[in-house]
Amino acid sequence: MKNMKLLTIVTVAAAVALSGCMTNSAGERQVSKTALYGLGGAVTCGIIGAVSHGSKGARNSALACGAVGAGVGGYMDYQEAKLREQLKNTGVSVEREGNQIKLTMPENVTFPVNSYVLSANAQASLAQAAQTLATYNETTINIIGHTDSTGNDAINNPLSYNRAQSVADYLNARGVDRSRMTVSGQGSRQPIASNATEEGRAQNRRVELLINPAPTAN
Repeated sequence: MKNMKLLTIVTVAAAVALSGCMTNSAGERQVSKTALYGLGGAVTCGIIGAVSHGSKGARNSALACGAVGAGVGGYMDYQEAKLREQLKNTGVSVEREGNQIKLTMPENVTFPVNSYVLSANAQASLAQAAQTLATYNETTINIIGHTDSTGNDAINNPLSYNRAQSVADYLNARGVDRSRMTVSGQGSRQPIASNATEEGRAQNRRVELLINPAPTAN
């Protein structure tokens, strides 16, 4: 059994390293410095995971800690790739700017009209995303609700906040620490499209999740 755990650690560590391979000017494959630094972290954390949670723990710990070892950029790269895989074909968009990952959940796949009760589709998407957000916990998550300009602030402001809060509550129920999340509602104050057309208004009705490295992340 111990040999199997060790084999798991070595295999995962090698996978982390190979994921960072690049081709040099001579056409030879080599491991980038980022992946090499991450490799040490993956092995160390894989050993800890194996002791506490067996082979599965070794694999998960090595992957997560290997990302940490690769630095903040590598840590966010792992999350971005996983979130793109999990949210493919859900209607939730994944964008990356620097070390920030932004998830945008449009109203048509998130909430019924004028409601802050999560739809079944939204719950399914968030359940997938929560797995990654809970595992890669060296991040903060700013959840922001938005509406179009239809109606007035007395309606739009609390609706946008309550929608963001519903997302936060669901993620927390799925294992994401509430202390990592902040919630706000911007009403109609931050449109991303024209409110003069129905298409534009539909784009403006959304919930955004801004995922950033925690201040203590290395």
